[in-house]
Amino acid sequence: MAQPQRKITVKLPVEAIENAMRATGQGLTPTLLEGLRELERRGKRSALRKLRGKVRFELSLQETRR
Repeated sequence: MAQPQRKITVKLPVEAIENAMRATGQGLTPTLLEGLRELERRGKRSALRKLRGKVRFELSLQETRR
């Protein structure tokens, strides 16, 4: 099932777009999607870091290797 989409018009610096597309090796739309997803992941990592010291977590390295 396709996700809803929104068509937008934005003015972006050409150099920034070209550098991003070169880094991803993809076209404009996939590059922009990857950038948006990375921002989402960054926000989630930040939220997880805020939990540091507030969640008790124990892990046995030997048991995970079994």
